[in-house]
Amino acid sequence: MRRLNRKKTLSLVKELDAFPKVPDSYVETSASGGTVSLIAFTTMALLTIMEFSVYQDTWMKYEYEVDKDFSSKLRINIDITVAMKCQYVGADVLDLAETMVASADGLVYEPVIFDLSPRQKEWQRMLQLIQSRLQEEHSLQDVIFKSAFKSSSTALPPREDDTSQPPDACRIHGHLYVNKVAGNFHITVGKAIPHPRGHAHLAALVNHDSYNFSHRIDHLSFGEVVPGIINPLDGTEKIAVDHNQMFQYFITVVPTKLHTYKISADTHQFSVTERERVINHAAGSHGVSGIFMKYDLSSLMVTVTEEHMPFWQFFVRLCGIVGGIFSTTGMLHGIGKFIVEIIYCRFRIGSYKPISSIPFEDGHTDNHLPLLENNTH
Repeated sequence: MRRLNRKKTLSLVKELDAFPKVPDSYVETSASGGTVSLIAFTTMALLTIMEFSVYQDTWMKYEYEVDKDFSSKLRINIDITVAMKCQYVGADVLDLAETMVASADGLVYEPVIFDLSPRQKEWQRMLQLIQSRLQEEHSLQDVIFKSAFKSSSTALPPREDDTSQPPDACRIHGHLYVNKVAGNFHITVGKAIPHPRGHAHLAALVNHDSYNFSHRIDHLSFGEVVPGIINPLDGTEKIAVDHNQMFQYFITVVPTKLHTYKISADTHQFSVTERERVINHAAGSHGVSGIFMKYDLSSLMVTVTEEHMPFWQFFVRLCGIVGGIFSTTGMLHGIGKFIVEIIYCRFRIGSYKPISSIPFEDGHTDNHLPLLENNTH
């Protein structure tokens, strides 16, 4: 009884076979079919290799949501060199809440030489070239995100040449924690002093003709420092044409959560608009000489996530490639063969003409015999 049930099951399964086996004696091979098969297999191999390279690659997915974190502090990372001595300049932050952040809390004033060494100039040229390419090809930012922590540091390399030239500039570097509201980070003449109505800079002992706010921004970022990430102002250098000149940077900061297969970090992206002008009160150009970075925070937060193609999707695409090429090449081969046969038969029929009648020995003719006479002789 069990054997009968097994036989019935096997026969039922055989009837459900969607891939019937054709005997080899029924299969006809041809040179054209072999050529098409060779082309099909080559195409499948190339597309499979390309599809596998796509499967290995990753892409960045951007999601947007409202930033609901207003209580935490915003970190500002600064590394700016000003072409004035450290005792003549001061840096601080004043936000919309009239809260002043003293420079002594997190910034270091280091006397340095403003001119870069040959190695440092090469670094600066390379960084400026990358910045120009990023402005033209925005998709390169995804490459930088994915290569974070894997690339070399973007910091200015140390000076390799020993020079006896005295320091003529001041490097202001470090970090500050400010409120998450719009603010103004500025470097101007004199040290910041507390004031009941805000803040002021004591600059009475500084000669007005010695002002020189030529500067170089080696690094400026917001949030957590991510090595390998290049920010819009990194490598910027401005040379003052007048001793009484103002440089302004209007910055829009966007909170960003970065999640890749290598790192997870809370950082900030920003866009910047630059402006510079000479202070001339007689011409109506009022203001204070210095470097002013006015920043504002966006209400949106961006989540950047590195994603990878699932294996099932890769498998489905691979099956589609194999099946599609088989079906397409089979149809093209059949259509081509059909066209060739029509053209060949047409030429063969044109080489013969029908005979209207054939005489017999008794003198009668038969007009109904479909005989053909070869005209080629």
